[in-house]
Amino acid sequence: MSNPGLVTRFKMKKQDFTRTRKQSFMSTILFMVNQLKKSLSVEIDGFVRHLNDKFSAKVSHFTSSAFIQNRKKIDPEVFKHLSSVLTKSFYRPDNDEVKLLYGLRILAADSSGLTLPFTKELQERYGVVSNAETLNIVQAKMSVLFDVMNKLALDVVLDKGRASERDMALLHRSQWQKNDLIIYDRGYPSFDFIYEHIKAGVDCLIRAKTVHSSLVREFVAGGKRSLVTLMYPDQDMSFKGKNYNRETSVQVRLLRIELPGGEIEVLITTLLDSRKYPSKLFMELYFKRWGIETFIDELKNKLKIEHFSGYSDHTILQDVNCAVFISNLQSVIVSSLAQEMDEQNEQRLYDHKVNANLSYGFLKNRVIELLHQKGPLEPILAELEALFLKHTVPIRNNRTNPRDTQKYRYKDKPIVTKNHRDSL
Repeated sequence: MSNPGLVTRFKMKKQDFTRTRKQSFMSTILFMVNQLKKSLSVEIDGFVRHLNDKFSAKVSHFTSSAFIQNRKKIDPEVFKHLSSVLTKSFYRPDNDEVKLLYGLRILAADSSGLTLPFTKELQERYGVVSNAETLNIVQAKMSVLFDVMNKLALDVVLDKGRASERDMALLHRSQWQKNDLIIYDRGYPSFDFIYEHIKAGVDCLIRAKTVHSSLVREFVAGGKRSLVTLMYPDQDMSFKGKNYNRETSVQVRLLRIELPGGEIEVLITTLLDSRKYPSKLFMELYFKRWGIETFIDELKNKLKIEHFSGYSDHTILQDVNCAVFISNLQSVIVSSLAQEMDEQNEQRLYDHKVNANLSYGFLKNRVIELLHQKGPLEPILAELEALFLKHTVPIRNNRTNPRDTQKYRYKDKPIVTKNHRDSL
């Protein structure tokens, strides 16, 4: 955080942060990563008091207006950079804590709507949508690429609320690696989408509706559990700008998955080798995708990502990228506790996991110490680890709840149950 190159790279203009002010570039960054969910005046008072009490830093109070002006000078990409530094360090070859499955890094991509402040700037940038009661709201679409085994968000992009899920998912290509398997839900299957993965040398696993195409319908009718076949593009599509034509084909494998309730699901994958990847493992593989649903839930309901600290597009991007950085930091700390958790779970009826909601609360203020402290980080990390291990919740597998398909019809916030309290 004290690297001068960070300032040069991520300030918006050359002349920004060239004069000595009460709030420097680094101070502004530290303030933003402290999860700003209260009134800015209250957050500023707590931030300054904490720094002065903990480090005798003699930090001067600054106004909300000064902070708002300073944050305009910082590129939102700085938080993506901090996340990438964190994830690259985690994925280093000698890190035994990195989890793979069948030698693959298991990723998932999905999108979700974000309700934004109703301002003219955001209306023009993201568009306005109507809910079932014709109430107009500003809504962006957020696409996420997530490592479901290691619980790390590798990339997040925002676009208009009506943007294509597939187009947004392809924007994550810079994060793809050769040993990746990327899992997608039913909104993603198409020839072009699968072609892009094959061209990049990256495998994918996509759920498809049983009536998705004639190829899928014939497979379902045939009754086979697995079939390697050729997929062709839609003959009615436009091939302008494409580097393939109507005769181009890709080899895919179709899988029939029968659920406990008797329903049939169809998966399309580029993992063709039935000996290396037998049909029986694909139900387990696909259900790993649930990790991205949990991550998006944490962003919205634990990190409260939609409680934005400003009203401009610049602020929205800062808040989203900052929340992702905090989530990745929490995941890296939790990952380091794997051995201790295993030892504790041996003495329990149910396996436990770290309480994510409380862990984000424990990071409040302590994240300032982690990023500000120039000396050894072991004391603050030990304090966080002890708190994380002390506050755990049981994992009860194989629990199911009826799916409420109308839950988000009105694009309203879900009701928080009485046994759940905010930690931020």
